[in-house]
Amino acid sequence: MERLDKILAHLGYGSRKEVKGLIRKGFVKVNDEVVYDDDYKIDDTDCINVYDEDIIYDDFVYYLLNKPKGYLSATISINYPTVLELLPYRKGLFPIGRLDLDTEGLLIITNDGNLAHNLINPKKEVEKEYYFKYSGKLVENARELCLKGININNEYITKSSKLEIMNDFEGKIILTEGKYHEVKRIIKYLGGEVTYLKRIRIKNLELGDLGIGSYRELTKSEILDLYEKNEKN
Repeated sequence: MERLDKILAHLGYGSRKEVKGLIRKGFVKVNDEVVYDDDYKIDDTDCINVYDEDIIYDDFVYYLLNKPKGYLSATISINYPTVLELLPYRKGLFPIGRLDLDTEGLLIITNDGNLAHNLINPKKEVEKEYYFKYSGKLVENARELCLKGININNEYITKSSKLEIMNDFEGKIILTEGKYHEVKRIIKYLGGEVTYLKRIRIKNLELGDLGIGSYRELTKSEILDLYEKNEKN
Protein backbone atom coordinates (compact mmCIF):
# COMPACT_ATOMS: atom_id res chain seq x y z
CA MET A 1 0.00 0.00 0.00
CA GLU A 2 1.25 3.48 -0.92
CA ARG A 3 0.13 7.01 -0.10
CA LEU A 4 -1.96 8.64 -2.82
CA ASP A 5 -0.07 11.95 -2.66
CA LYS A 6 3.27 10.17 -3.03
CA ILE A 7 2.13 8.36 -6.18
CA LEU A 8 0.69 11.50 -7.79
CA ALA A 9 3.84 13.48 -7.07
CA HIS A 10 5.94 10.74 -8.67
CA LEU A 11 3.68 10.80 -11.73
CA GLY A 12 4.32 14.51 -12.22
CA TYR A 13 1.15 16.15 -10.87
CA GLY A 14 3.21 18.58 -8.78
CA SER A 15 5.16 18.64 -5.55
CA ARG A 16 3.84 16.74 -2.54
CA LYS A 17 2.39 20.04 -1.25
CA GLU A 18 0.70 20.82 -4.58
CA VAL A 19 -0.68 17.29 -4.85
CA LYS A 20 -2.15 17.49 -1.35
CA GLY A 21 -4.00 20.62 -2.49
CA LEU A 22 -5.45 18.82 -5.51
CA ILE A 23 -6.73 16.01 -3.34
CA ARG A 24 -8.23 18.24 -0.67
CA LYS A 25 -10.07 20.26 -3.34
CA GLY A 26 -11.74 17.12 -4.67
CA PHE A 27 -9.96 16.79 -8.02
CA VAL A 28 -8.88 13.19 -7.38
CA LYS A 29 -10.96 10.02 -7.44
CA VAL A 30 -10.05 6.47 -6.46
CA ASN A 31 -12.29 3.76 -7.91
CA ASP A 32 -14.78 6.47 -9.03
CA GLU A 33 -15.07 7.90 -5.51
CA VAL A 34 -13.77 11.39 -4.66
CA VAL A 35 -10.99 11.19 -2.08
CA TYR A 36 -10.16 14.16 0.15
CA ASP A 37 -7.60 12.47 2.40
CA ASP A 38 -4.08 13.11 1.03
CA ASP A 39 -2.55 10.18 2.94
CA TYR A 40 -5.15 7.77 1.55
CA LYS A 41 -3.51 4.40 0.85
CA ILE A 42 -3.91 2.58 -2.46
CA ASP A 43 -2.56 -0.60 -4.02
CA ASP A 44 -1.90 -1.92 -7.52
CA THR A 45 -5.56 -2.79 -8.12
CA ASP A 46 -6.96 0.70 -7.50
CA CYS A 47 -7.93 3.05 -10.35
CA ILE A 48 -6.93 6.69 -9.96
CA ASN A 49 -8.61 9.59 -11.77
CA VAL A 50 -7.31 13.18 -11.77
CA TYR A 51 -9.27 16.07 -13.35
CA ASP A 52 -11.72 13.46 -14.70
CA GLU A 53 -8.95 11.66 -16.58
CA ASP A 54 -7.82 8.15 -15.70
CA ILE A 55 -4.12 7.80 -14.95
CA ILE A 56 -2.23 5.40 -17.21
CA TYR A 57 0.49 3.52 -15.37
CA ASP A 58 2.09 1.57 -18.17
CA ASP A 59 3.92 4.39 -19.98
CA PHE A 60 7.12 3.02 -18.50
CA VAL A 61 8.31 -0.56 -18.17
CA TYR A 62 10.44 -1.78 -15.27
CA TYR A 63 12.05 -5.21 -15.06
CA LEU A 64 14.26 -6.74 -12.40
CA LEU A 65 16.63 -9.23 -14.04
CA ASN A 66 19.06 -11.68 -12.48
CA LYS A 67 21.80 -11.31 -15.07
CA PRO A 68 23.77 -14.45 -15.96
CA LYS A 69 27.42 -14.53 -16.95
CA GLY A 70 28.09 -14.18 -20.66
CA TYR A 71 25.51 -11.44 -21.32
CA LEU A 72 26.40 -7.83 -22.04
CA SER A 73 24.67 -5.00 -20.18
CA ALA A 74 23.94 -3.25 -23.47
CA THR A 75 21.18 -2.78 -26.03
CA ILE A 76 23.18 -3.93 -29.08
CA SER A 77 26.14 -6.27 -29.46
CA ILE A 78 27.74 -8.28 -32.23
CA ASN A 79 29.98 -10.63 -30.25
CA TYR A 80 27.80 -11.49 -27.23
CA PRO A 81 24.10 -11.76 -26.40
CA THR A 82 22.66 -8.78 -24.57
CA VAL A 83 20.55 -8.78 -21.43
CA LEU A 84 17.58 -7.54 -23.50
CA GLU A 85 17.47 -10.92 -25.24
CA LEU A 86 16.31 -12.45 -21.94
CA LEU A 87 13.14 -10.33 -21.94
CA PRO A 88 9.87 -10.67 -23.87
CA TYR A 89 9.61 -6.92 -24.50
CA ARG A 90 12.61 -4.95 -25.77
CA LYS A 91 11.50 -1.83 -27.66
CA GLY A 92 13.07 1.27 -26.14
CA LEU A 93 14.46 -0.59 -23.13
CA PHE A 94 17.95 -0.27 -21.69
CA PRO A 95 19.80 -1.51 -18.59
CA ILE A 96 20.43 0.96 -15.79
CA GLY A 97 24.17 0.88 -15.31
CA ARG A 98 26.38 -2.00 -16.29
CA LEU A 99 27.51 -5.32 -14.94
CA ASP A 100 30.64 -6.88 -16.42
CA LEU A 101 30.32 -9.77 -18.84
CA ASP A 102 31.43 -12.22 -16.13
CA THR A 103 29.34 -10.63 -13.35
CA GLU A 104 25.92 -11.88 -12.29
CA GLY A 105 23.04 -10.39 -10.39
CA LEU A 106 20.57 -7.57 -10.03
CA LEU A 107 20.02 -5.43 -13.09
CA ILE A 108 17.14 -3.01 -13.64
CA ILE A 109 15.93 -2.71 -17.22
CA THR A 110 13.53 0.07 -18.18
CA ASN A 111 12.70 2.87 -20.61
CA ASP A 112 12.57 5.48 -17.83
CA GLY A 113 15.54 7.81 -18.25
CA ASN A 114 14.73 9.82 -15.12
CA LEU A 115 14.99 6.73 -12.93
CA ALA A 116 18.27 5.78 -14.59
CA HIS A 117 19.69 9.21 -13.79
CA ASN A 118 18.54 9.00 -10.16
CA LEU A 119 20.21 5.63 -9.64
CA ILE A 120 23.44 6.17 -11.57
CA ASN A 121 24.36 9.71 -10.55
CA PRO A 122 27.06 9.35 -7.86
CA LYS A 123 25.81 12.56 -6.20
CA LYS A 124 22.65 10.66 -5.25
CA GLU A 125 24.77 8.18 -3.25
CA VAL A 126 22.51 5.21 -4.03
CA GLU A 127 23.80 2.04 -2.39
CA LYS A 128 24.70 -0.96 -4.55
CA GLU A 129 25.60 -4.14 -2.67
CA TYR A 130 27.72 -6.96 -4.08
CA TYR A 131 28.55 -10.47 -2.94
CA PHE A 132 31.95 -11.73 -4.02
CA LYS A 133 34.32 -14.65 -3.69
CA TYR A 134 38.04 -14.06 -3.69
CA SER A 135 41.43 -15.72 -3.54
CA GLY A 136 44.47 -14.47 -1.67
CA LYS A 137 44.67 -12.82 1.74
CA LEU A 138 43.26 -9.36 2.37
CA VAL A 139 45.14 -6.84 4.49
CA GLU A 140 44.07 -6.62 8.13
CA ASN A 141 42.80 -3.04 7.87
CA ALA A 142 40.81 -3.70 4.67
CA ARG A 143 37.53 -2.47 6.16
CA GLU A 144 39.07 0.78 7.40
CA LEU A 145 40.74 1.43 4.05
CA CYS A 146 37.40 1.01 2.25
CA LEU A 147 35.68 3.43 4.61
CA LYS A 148 38.42 6.00 4.05
CA GLY A 149 38.51 5.62 0.25
CA ILE A 150 41.12 3.89 -1.87
CA ASN A 151 43.47 5.45 -4.41
CA ILE A 152 43.12 3.28 -7.51
CA ASN A 153 46.40 3.44 -9.47
CA ASN A 154 46.49 7.23 -8.97
CA GLU A 155 43.47 7.46 -11.29
CA TYR A 156 40.82 8.28 -8.69
CA ILE A 157 40.01 7.86 -5.02
CA THR A 158 36.94 5.73 -4.39
CA LYS A 159 34.06 7.01 -2.34
CA SER A 160 33.71 5.48 1.10
CA SER A 161 32.51 1.89 0.87
CA LYS A 162 31.41 -0.69 3.43
CA LEU A 163 33.27 -3.99 3.36
CA GLU A 164 32.17 -7.15 5.16
CA ILE A 165 34.59 -10.10 5.16
CA MET A 166 32.44 -13.19 5.72
CA ASN A 167 35.33 -15.68 5.80
CA ASP A 168 38.65 -16.39 4.03
CA PHE A 169 37.02 -16.59 0.59
CA GLU A 170 33.72 -14.65 0.70
CA GLY A 171 32.64 -11.11 1.34
CA LYS A 172 30.16 -8.32 0.64
CA ILE A 173 30.75 -4.69 -0.25
CA ILE A 174 28.43 -1.69 -0.53
CA LEU A 175 29.31 1.10 -2.99
CA THR A 176 27.66 4.41 -3.83
CA GLU A 177 29.32 4.83 -7.22
CA GLY A 178 29.98 2.60 -10.20
CA LYS A 179 33.47 3.11 -11.53
CA TYR A 180 34.94 0.70 -14.08
CA HIS A 181 35.70 -2.68 -12.43
CA GLU A 182 35.51 -0.93 -9.06
CA VAL A 183 34.87 -3.96 -6.84
CA LYS A 184 37.57 -6.00 -8.56
CA ARG A 185 40.07 -3.17 -8.32
CA ILE A 186 39.32 -2.50 -4.66
CA ILE A 187 39.80 -6.15 -3.71
CA LYS A 188 43.01 -6.31 -5.73
CA TYR A 189 44.33 -3.25 -3.88
CA LEU A 190 43.48 -5.00 -0.60
CA GLY A 191 45.55 -8.06 -1.55
CA GLY A 192 42.96 -10.39 -3.09
CA GLU A 193 41.50 -11.27 -6.45
CA VAL A 194 37.78 -11.51 -7.18
CA THR A 195 36.85 -14.92 -8.57
CA TYR A 196 33.06 -14.44 -8.53
CA LEU A 197 30.93 -11.30 -8.37
CA LYS A 198 27.20 -10.81 -8.00
CA ARG A 199 25.15 -7.68 -7.35
CA ILE A 200 22.45 -8.44 -4.80
CA ARG A 201 20.90 -5.06 -3.98
CA ILE A 202 20.29 -1.56 -5.33
CA LYS A 203 18.98 0.80 -2.65
CA ASN A 204 16.17 -1.21 -0.97
CA LEU A 205 15.55 -3.43 -4.01
CA GLU A 206 16.96 -6.91 -3.36
CA LEU A 207 17.55 -9.73 -5.79
CA GLY A 208 16.06 -12.26 -3.38
CA ASP A 209 15.54 -15.78 -4.70
CA LEU A 210 15.00 -14.77 -8.34
CA GLY A 211 16.62 -17.46 -10.45
CA ILE A 212 19.63 -16.78 -12.64
CA GLY A 213 18.46 -15.55 -16.05
CA SER A 214 14.95 -14.93 -14.69
CA TYR A 215 13.12 -11.62 -14.54
CA ARG A 216 10.02 -10.04 -13.05
CA GLU A 217 8.27 -6.69 -13.27
CA LEU A 218 8.81 -4.25 -10.44
CA THR A 219 5.82 -3.40 -8.28
CA LYS A 220 4.59 0.18 -8.06
CA SER A 221 5.82 0.43 -4.47
CA GLU A 222 9.30 -0.74 -5.53
CA ILE A 223 9.41 1.87 -8.30
CA LEU A 224 8.31 4.63 -5.95
CA ASP A 225 10.94 3.59 -3.43
CA LEU A 226 13.67 3.74 -6.07
CA TYR A 227 12.58 7.32 -6.77
CA GLU A 228 12.61 8.36 -3.11
CA LYS A 229 15.55 10.53 -2.07
CA ASN A 230 18.11 9.09 0.30
CA GLU A 231 17.84 10.52 3.82
CA LYS A 232 21.32 12.05 3.49
CA ASN A 233 20.35 14.00 0.33
